[in-house]
Amino acid sequence: MVKERDNVTAQDVAQRAGVSQSAVSRVFTPGASVSKKMAEKVRRAADELGYRTNVLARSLITGRSHLIGLIVAHLDNYFYPEVLEKLSNALQDEGYRVLVFMAQQSAENIDDVLAEILDHQVEGLVMASVTMSSELAARCQAAGVPVVLINRSQDDDWLSAVTSDNFAGGRKLAEFLIAGGHEHFGYIAGWEGASTQRDREAGFRAGLRQAGLDIHSREVGNYRVEAAQEAARRMFARGDHPDAVFVASDHMTFAVMDVLRVELSIRVPEDVSVVGYDDVPPAAWPTYNLTTVRQPANRMVSETVRTMLNQIEDSTAKPHRIAFDGSLIVRGSARVPEGWFE
Repeated sequence: MVKERDNVTAQDVAQRAGVSQSAVSRVFTPGASVSKKMAEKVRRAADELGYRTNVLARSLITGRSHLIGLIVAHLDNYFYPEVLEKLSNALQDEGYRVLVFMAQQSAENIDDVLAEILDHQVEGLVMASVTMSSELAARCQAAGVPVVLINRSQDDDWLSAVTSDNFAGGRKLAEFLIAGGHEHFGYIAGWEGASTQRDREAGFRAGLRQAGLDIHSREVGNYRVEAAQEAARRMFARGDHPDAVFVASDHMTFAVMDVLRVELSIRVPEDVSVVGYDDVPPAAWPTYNLTTVRQPANRMVSETVRTMLNQIEDSTAKPHRIAFDGSLIVRGSARVPEGWFE
């Protein structure tokens, strides 16, 4: 192998590989068409010379950064690291890289990071379960940066959104618990400003109303472990506590189940049935064995990437909104209706 030296150029690599400089450029341009044999020859020559592409310089020349910004509110919920990994891998397959920005759930906080996001010249912005203010939406639109929401929707007509069908999921859980013979239903809400929270509760209430029932007791957990624990303590401190409770996310549900069983000595599901939403990996652990609604993460990520790339390539593309149906996953945390699996 030739000793590495400074200031190796694409022309040096082309000469070593016996190809044109444009061929070298294509090999190191994400998404460019090039044969496997050509790519191997060029990359071997680049390795021998110690050549590394200057991504920043290339972006200045082409006007393309191939960067996608991703804003997330938190990563302690198992659902979001999974989505982040799948989204990053899918975008990398398309020649893009992801820059992750952390922000709180409030629209005001997200506005604070906008300048930093746009300074990185991102070509698109994916927002995972955070709220976008109208001002931020307008500024992104003015900057020509397409935005796709994942696991959250808003009323702005120009915003694309990819979610699971949270309303239908909430209704499924109501129907399941009613079929199990429950009479008193509790609900522990997520963050009140989230469309996921709003739609899951609306679907749950609609399912109960269809049977002439309503929510017996309600608390708010804000999609946070500590808040969910406190919500469970308040709800079950009363003598007339519910015999079934729907918690608006698995992340909160685990905290609720721990309080019920460890602190309050309430048996699940013998004394109270508990159901959640998301179907993150711990839901299948024997410790929780949680009945929940599964968010179709693979389909949601694929649709988010497809929508984003379409809007990057076609600035006139219309906003795209879709909600995927989520399956009810029945395990052992809730009473199973007789004949359910027949």
